[in-house]
Amino acid sequence: MYEPIRAKSVHSTVDGPNPDFPHRSREEELDIQLAGHLAALLAVTDELRATQASTDLDTAAERLAEQVGRLRGGRTPVRAPMSGTRRERGAAALHRRAHALAGRALVVAASRADTAAAILSAERMDAHAAALEPRELASR
Repeated sequence: MYEPIRAKSVHSTVDGPNPDFPHRSREEELDIQLAGHLAALLAVTDELRATQASTDLDTAAERLAEQVGRLRGGRTPVRAPMSGTRRERGAAALHRRAHALAGRALVVAASRADTAAAILSAERMDAHAAALEPRELASR
């Protein structure tokens, strides 16, 4: 009644994984994603450091650089030079951006079960939320 299939299916992986196509595990993908979020948070932290001097931001930047390096197999992240010639953005906008990035990093760190990155992300969320609090109340 039915004719048998004579050609190879384009959807099957009968021959196994294709060696020409790189495959990553879920953990590797989460490492890459977490390193990206933390690197973006580091860039915003460096931008905040350029606009306002703070030992908290200096310490946070070093800890973020350390975590990004760990996730990238020891490669240190590229850092923006501290110069006054860059475009100035409002500190409140930078704190909001940093808070959002820290939140994204926290979600990925929790999914990956990376305690150190999760703690650092949560601390940065708290710090940026606290930095925004007086400004938010003053604008009301």
